[in-house]
Amino acid sequence: MRAFQEPGSWSLSFVGAGFLGLYHVGACQCLQERAPELLRGARRLYGSSSGALNAVSLVCGKSAEFCCERLLGLVKEVERLSLGILHPAFWPVEHIRRELEHHLPADVHIRASERLGISLTRWPDGQNCIITHFASREEVIQALICTLYVPFYCGVIPAEFRGERYFDGALSNNLPYSDCGRTITVSPFSGTVDICPQSLSASMHEFQAFQACFQISSRNVERGIHALLPPSPEVVADCCRQGYLDALRFLERRGLTKEPVLWTLVCAEPPAPAEGTPDPTTGLCIDWTVPSVWVSDVPDFQKLSPKLEAALQKACRRDPAPWARFCRSVPGQALTYLLLPYTLPLQYIYFRGKRLVLWLPQMPTDLRWIQDQLRSAAALACTQMKKQLLGPASLPAAGPLLPGSAPAGDHLGRNGETGLRPARL
Repeated sequence: MRAFQEPGSWSLSFVGAGFLGLYHVGACQCLQERAPELLRGARRLYGSSSGALNAVSLVCGKSAEFCCERLLGLVKEVERLSLGILHPAFWPVEHIRRELEHHLPADVHIRASERLGISLTRWPDGQNCIITHFASREEVIQALICTLYVPFYCGVIPAEFRGERYFDGALSNNLPYSDCGRTITVSPFSGTVDICPQSLSASMHEFQAFQACFQISSRNVERGIHALLPPSPEVVADCCRQGYLDALRFLERRGLTKEPVLWTLVCAEPPAPAEGTPDPTTGLCIDWTVPSVWVSDVPDFQKLSPKLEAALQKACRRDPAPWARFCRSVPGQALTYLLLPYTLPLQYIYFRGKRLVLWLPQMPTDLRWIQDQLRSAAALACTQMKKQLLGPASLPAAGPLLPGSAPAGDHLGRNGETGLRPARL
């Protein structure tokens, strides 16, 4: 523990993971139960996209039950729609905005200015910005909406923050300050991250993208698809449980827990403790013999974390109403798709009209921004066209002066006037 004895000497960074952001909730719940000093003593909590939502929930002290209920509620909402994310009723930005305005405390900007860091991508140059100071509660909400705004997935016009346009921070820096040795990084994708799933693939190939390193494997490709196209709530809940197990492996490998829990899940008796490899960045000895445990290896997760398991089971519970059960059944789904040619146009008109009404207050600002973008694009196109048609301007070659002729500059007097006087009549 000597690497984490001085509070404020380390930070936590959460990768943007879309609908798999519940992985961060499981990892933080493990840290809260097994090593709470890692969360209390962290100097900053950085995040991009859904990782920023987890960071702000930690800043506000939200429970795991609250986070599971909100995130899995959005997953169940997408599951309920007949066309999924392609349905006109799917509007995640507005849904998250309502939740933030309803649940964030009044002094969230004061708490966030002390510990929170949100990664944003600026339009149009793609420059990354990490916002760490907030003047009001509305600025916190605007920054979170900006970091969640995936272009063409959430809309066409980027969100506004402090007079400038920003979009998803994961597209420029998906894992803020991951290159710092004292930053504990968390990601549901396999790679060179402190807390992440252990890869089962034999491939050693990795690629660097958006300031984060990912392993090239079929599991990571599947997770990337699930991040944008949400699977069933049960699959997302298992992702949360896996985050708990991976965080526990991180703690046990670095000797930050007192009891070897993971060994008891895979064998009857834990082996004798082996000497670990010292880590030059943290000074801790890493015990690589600690096994990697998957959710399928845990028959009863209730014994491992009763609070998290109760929260997940409650959040995954479907609506028990008779009509809701019928809509989830096979005949109900078949009837929904059969009636889709008749119901979809009405739903499209209703939800698009609702969006238009909500967009009316921001319409003048957005239209001016669109006008400026079109004007800039037209000016750039004209400049490029002139360069292509006219080519680079060239000066005529200066010939030798004739005898008795004066240099060209001698024909001009002071202030640019010619030295020739007009003839008298």
